[in-house]
Amino acid sequence: MIFIAPLSITNSFQMALAASGSGSSGSSSENRVQFDLVDEPGRWFKNVAGDITNSGTQSLAVGTPGVRVDFNIRSNTVHTVTSLIFPQNAQGMPFDQPKASKSSQSVTLQTPGLYVFTCKVHPYMFGAVIVDDPQTQGLDLGENISLVNGITVPTSSDLATRLLRTFFIATAPSNWQDYRQSTWHVTYPNVDIRIAGGAVVNLPTVLNARYGNDIALEAPFDPSTAGVGKVWVDTQFELTKNKSKPGTATKIDTTTWDIERKVALPSINMNNPHNMWTDRDQKLIYQTQWFDSKLTVFDAATGKLVKNISVGESPAHVMTRTDTDQVHVTLNGEEAVVELAPKATGIQREIPMQKEGEPESHPHAHWMSSDGQKMVTPNAFSADSTLYSFDSDSIEAKPTTGAIPIATGMMPDDSKYYVANLLDSTISVIDMDENSTTFGQVIKTINLIENYDPISGAITGPVGALPIQTPVSPNGKYMVTANTLTATITIVDTATDEVVTMLGCDAGCHGVQFGAKNGGGYYAYVASKFSNSLLVVDADPNNDGNVSDAKIAGRILLTASSTTAKDDTITGNAGMGGQGVLATPIPYNGWVQNLPATLKSQLTSEQQNPIGQ
Repeated sequence: MIFIAPLSITNSFQMALAASGSGSSGSSSENRVQFDLVDEPGRWFKNVAGDITNSGTQSLAVGTPGVRVDFNIRSNTVHTVTSLIFPQNAQGMPFDQPKASKSSQSVTLQTPGLYVFTCKVHPYMFGAVIVDDPQTQGLDLGENISLVNGITVPTSSDLATRLLRTFFIATAPSNWQDYRQSTWHVTYPNVDIRIAGGAVVNLPTVLNARYGNDIALEAPFDPSTAGVGKVWVDTQFELTKNKSKPGTATKIDTTTWDIERKVALPSINMNNPHNMWTDRDQKLIYQTQWFDSKLTVFDAATGKLVKNISVGESPAHVMTRTDTDQVHVTLNGEEAVVELAPKATGIQREIPMQKEGEPESHPHAHWMSSDGQKMVTPNAFSADSTLYSFDSDSIEAKPTTGAIPIATGMMPDDSKYYVANLLDSTISVIDMDENSTTFGQVIKTINLIENYDPISGAITGPVGALPIQTPVSPNGKYMVTANTLTATITIVDTATDEVVTMLGCDAGCHGVQFGAKNGGGYYAYVASKFSNSLLVVDADPNNDGNVSDAKIAGRILLTASSTTAKDDTITGNAGMGGQGVLATPIPYNGWVQNLPATLKSQLTSEQQNPIGQ
């Protein structure tokens, strides 16, 4: 349904923009906009003119046809400026950089409508420009918008407005879900917009009607059954007193569900901690700094810094080999995986994820095989996946996947692996059986939006749009995927590779890892970027292999309590930015067998040998 609204708000807004130079840093006669790309949560594309709509976002600008948009890198790492959304058939679109860098970029926008830019390395960074035709009423969004993956929809469609809503949530920390409160309010710019068919509608009226507002938040609650060990969550956007950069690692005791520790590491100004893993003894935490160039190592018991190692641009994910305990870190801002000695005592080599002459890969969330002989990466820039063999020290396959492949999961018997394709909302299933004629090939594509109508918004079954982390359960029976646009958790039966069920998630649903459940079975721990709660998912409550009865077993508030140990004072975005998750002791096949006896004794016999081989 489309709502027609008075035009007085838009007219006054446009006059205010004209007086301030259309949201630019110059005079009203200068049709120019400047964004600084920074490490600040929410304001990653930061309009130097500030919040021009008084709605909380500093990532929106408005200009007229011919507006020049400058992008200046003020970050500790490399980025791209990449078109995500633009008016259909817009002149000069799509705009992209083939290589991530710290250099400034400029683009001139001629066609009226909505333009949204992102970074392919950090694809939740958003900056938007509305090119407004001053001869029309309302701010022009255009008749249709095109996405960089080729989809085109009317600006009145559910997909268009859902993406617009996501932009205003992601770019305004005041719009994030705070589970210390009882309701969730999202503030939108109170402006009129011109959409498909020339209709002029009030933006918040449409978004509130479609998606609601002042939504009741479920109170946090503990699972009735304890977990085993600890869960670490990268609360990447949490701010602390003695750092200029954001981020903490949050430690949860799963026997009590208390927040045990916050690790900010102010001595190194730890910057956007993104993903974690641990050593064979479960005594060290390997922590990547995604908006920087460092792998940090700290003590799992005390949170004390052990070392801070320069590894390369935008280190994203980290895992170990089961056979050697060597550490492997993907360089999302480059084209390789860095291999370090056990306990990260030193860099041993860089392993390119593409052959000479091929497009740069820029790998993100990799996975390692249970025998330590294979590594797979999703390659964000080359839209493919690398299947690498340590045994032959070579790339064995490089199948094409989808747009911005971002994460992987693998069967515990190393028979196949999965790649989540962010912009296509699909998961590629790739054969790893070396005796198969389809080895290294995509054998199925799981369409996570098959049950979604992008025009009407009708949902007729499980749906997951913009999937991110997607691990397979340690016993290999199912896969859990966090989907950021729809804020849903989808669960796939790995025997059929069909989506079986869907659960609700929080804004910016992002990170998933499995941990052992006390007495048998597993919990999937799900973290969300724009929320301060951790969901505890019991996908198979009675451990019968049927995930149709999956449920949310608990919701843990990620803010510090009076008993939480801290190495710095928390000053903002409390518990926000949940991304990387790590449960210790690690429950996955290949790793679990190498646990120290004291940790292994906490697990059932089935958990100690999850696939019975």
